[in-house]
Amino acid sequence: MKIRSVLLLACFSLAGCSTVSQMSWSSLSPFSWFGSDLTLSDSGLNNITASTALDEATLDKALDGDYRLRKGMGIENGQMVSYYEALNGEKVELVIHGDANNRVSRIDVMDKAVKTPKGTAVGTPFADLYSKAFGVCQVAEDDSGNVICRSQESSHISYVFSGEWMGSKSIIPPDDKLKTWTIGKMVWQSQ
Repeated sequence: MKIRSVLLLACFSLAGCSTVSQMSWSSLSPFSWFGSDLTLSDSGLNNITASTALDEATLDKALDGDYRLRKGMGIENGQMVSYYEALNGEKVELVIHGDANNRVSRIDVMDKAVKTPKGTAVGTPFADLYSKAFGVCQVAEDDSGNVICRSQESSHISYVFSGEWMGSKSIIPPDDKLKTWTIGKMVWQSQ
């Protein structure tokens, strides 16, 4: 009876392996059971910095295998560039962009679990960080109506705020409107 149970368990285990091919096996490690704390700082995202090579194995290791990586290519400032999207399920949580030398040049953070050293994260209200937009914010160039503000923590980090505003997308909303806007994305740039 015990042998039959073991054989059935072995068959189910082997059959199930094909369905978990996209699973990150490093997530089975006891070190990742409680999640990893990613911090966006002046130097980058944890161990991902301007000197990090833009390749899947390096990024996967730096992210502790917590995301599924998907490679893409695009054109930026007239040059072909590569990037990796880091997905949690089907949701893009990070986009890691490369430069012409295949090094990390920019990291877009949409994952609410990623914080700066002072605790700023996606979802933080404008009013928690700034009293006014003048001198630190500008309208996003992509016609989204979003507002981009320089971080007070680092010259390499900026925050993309979004919210309700019935005015023109080409001007910054008044400070009393911006108070309720929240960070939708944090951006680290090497330069």
